[in-house]
Amino acid sequence: MATEKWVYMVTAQTPTNIAVIKYWGKRDEVRILPVNDSISVTLDPDHLCTVTTVSVSPSFDRDRMWLNGKEISLSGSRYQTCLREIRSRGGDVEDKEKGIKIEKKNWEKLNLHIASHNNFPTAAGLASSAAGFACLVFSLAKLMNVDEDSSQLSAIARQGSGSACRSLFGGFVKWTMGSKDDGSDSVAVQLADEKYWDDLVIIIAVVSSREKETSSTSGMRETVETSLLLQHRAKEIVPKRIVQMEEAIKNRDFASFTRLSCTDSNQFHAVCLDTSPPIFYMNDTSHRIISLVEKWNRSEGTPQVAYTFDAGPNAVLIARNRKVAVQLLQGLLYYFPPKSDTDMKSYVVGDNSILKEAGLDGANSVENLQPPPEIKDNIGTQDQKGEVSYFICTRPGRGPVVLPDQTQALLDPETGLPK
Repeated sequence: MATEKWVYMVTAQTPTNIAVIKYWGKRDEVRILPVNDSISVTLDPDHLCTVTTVSVSPSFDRDRMWLNGKEISLSGSRYQTCLREIRSRGGDVEDKEKGIKIEKKNWEKLNLHIASHNNFPTAAGLASSAAGFACLVFSLAKLMNVDEDSSQLSAIARQGSGSACRSLFGGFVKWTMGSKDDGSDSVAVQLADEKYWDDLVIIIAVVSSREKETSSTSGMRETVETSLLLQHRAKEIVPKRIVQMEEAIKNRDFASFTRLSCTDSNQFHAVCLDTSPPIFYMNDTSHRIISLVEKWNRSEGTPQVAYTFDAGPNAVLIARNRKVAVQLLQGLLYYFPPKSDTDMKSYVVGDNSILKEAGLDGANSVENLQPPPEIKDNIGTQDQKGEVSYFICTRPGRGPVVLPDQTQALLDPETGLPK
């Protein structure tokens, strides 16, 4: 077998997700077991995703990985745990067309090449590690013919990055914290698929694509050690919110969904402020966006837009339908216009067909926008150019898939090295 030169590959695409009931704090740092349940919405992978190609060959002399074109070390415990757990579950693989046969026992001896690419900023509060580790585990499971369902795989992905377990499913997903010490019952389950509540439109304001000052891992550790508010949140508040959020999703109750999403996001950031030393993930632009949404919802009488912020300043805004999303985008672009030399199609990305619906596909269209009548006070004027890097328009999306088209592979099929 050592003299053979074949390369066997699988390429997969995995979405990212945004929590609407937040995960913050671990009860076990090694196994990555959370102090509370969480619920997320998976974002359309056409707009936000990780693509990973995994390959195996008897000619590879060691495990290697490239992230966004740059080789990175696989020596970290989280990578090693995921690789070990998947290898131990590998099955027999046969590709008759290429004359490749891999027996279950050989996975421990064979080395892997892995290439991964995010189509959105890494470590900027858009859950890049969630999509990344979910894609790593999903693609390796397909490569090695692992006979486990998505929930079982989610328990492995969780050990790479907690939120990764939720990216093994589309739609609305719950990560159950579990109670066992070994973490075997800390898994993700799908609450509803991406078509269940397909009126929703999601607009993300990328306030900063810079890497955050305090990583989620160190931030959580400091919060668990110093915040009394976190203990109260995990024990008394979140269990009730989880039940209410499951009901809101089941009933497509947007008013309850908005109330729960916004209050849970604000409490998560309050917990960060209650940490010693305090952690600041949001900035003035984040606060201005919250103010804009709160005033609009109050003026309408019923909630039109929910907001949630992960560990970063970027706003994830969930509009109740397409018409509301168009109005939301117009308001956002009025207060946060692009710099004068910016092409609108690079300022609003993802599903940018919304630009035409908003009458914003022309050269001077942003300058012609009128201030939203109900929120023109105290938000600021049209002088916030450059405060938002760009907007992403998306929607709830599907879970991971294998990409059979070899042209989408990130590794060369002959050498197993990056293209």
